[in-house]
Amino acid sequence: MKKSILTFGEILLRLSPEMGGAWIRNASIPTFVGGAELNTATALASWNVPVQYCSGLPKNALAEEIAVHLESKNIDTSKMQWCGERIGIYMLPQGADLKNAGVIYDRAHSSFSSINVGQINWPEVFKGVEWLHVSAITPALSQQMADVCLEAVKEAKKADVKISVDLNYRSKLWKYGKEPIDIMPEIAQHCDLIMGNLWAANKLLGTSLNTEVEVNNATKEDYLSECGKVSREILQKFGNCKYVANTFRFDHQNVGIEYYTTIFTENKLYVSAHFKVEKVIDKVGSGDCFMAGLLYGLYNEHQPQDIIDFAAAAAIGKLNEYGDATQQKVEDVNQILNALLVNQ
Repeated sequence: MKKSILTFGEILLRLSPEMGGAWIRNASIPTFVGGAELNTATALASWNVPVQYCSGLPKNALAEEIAVHLESKNIDTSKMQWCGERIGIYMLPQGADLKNAGVIYDRAHSSFSSINVGQINWPEVFKGVEWLHVSAITPALSQQMADVCLEAVKEAKKADVKISVDLNYRSKLWKYGKEPIDIMPEIAQHCDLIMGNLWAANKLLGTSLNTEVEVNNATKEDYLSECGKVSREILQKFGNCKYVANTFRFDHQNVGIEYYTTIFTENKLYVSAHFKVEKVIDKVGSGDCFMAGLLYGLYNEHQPQDIIDFAAAAAIGKLNEYGDATQQKVEDVNQILNALLVNQ
């Protein structure tokens, strides 16, 4: 039996109100089950990769329905931690971006945030696991969760499990007196795959950043040159790391997206196809889908160029879906990629 990819992070309910008072008049707010690590797990399950999800849920009827829903998506919840009193929530108006100031978090005292160091039986959790995926969101919640995340990656290494980390930065979450640079380098030291962008790596890992690209208005050639330098710096600073992936996502004609990505491994930078999307339905979860694409390729031992092309196309497909997690199949992603390559 093939080993699984395990994702570890907080399960969340996203409330997505239609603004202008419509949610009040209609007495209705669309609700999605999500969270960065769950979004990654959902994509992997859609692509027929054995995947498990470890989070914290309270023992009540609502949480049990969520677990049943995840199982229906072929996500193994057998390593779920049943603890605490409530599910975390965040509110994001329709059409907004998670990095936008419009996001409102209601995550304090959630079941996941109640987990303590020593509570999870990690040797048991990592049985049958090939990869562990975590994100920078978990250690942003509290010192307690930063310690739990560090415990997870250390125990994963003891169990010979490979680790990926998403350097997703949420400024509204880092409120407990520590900066990301105080926490993330120690976690990243154990990771085989580090994914983010030039600015996130600078903020979370303390890597260098050329001031000419700091304002986000350089040429593609400048970005890629800087990407190669920073990727080498990460590999040098974090000795366990073998892959560094970066995304470049820019507004295109005010309503669309221009997007390309890279992966650096074995002293070579691989650049994805270059996408231009005229209209975006929902930005939430596209980075999680990209991470899933990377893990899908690595899990299946694909070549680096194929890995980065598939991951980028998967992220583009997610931009055209409403909700937190993708519903794309492998065939759908390949169709997006093939259509672009034919037209270039």
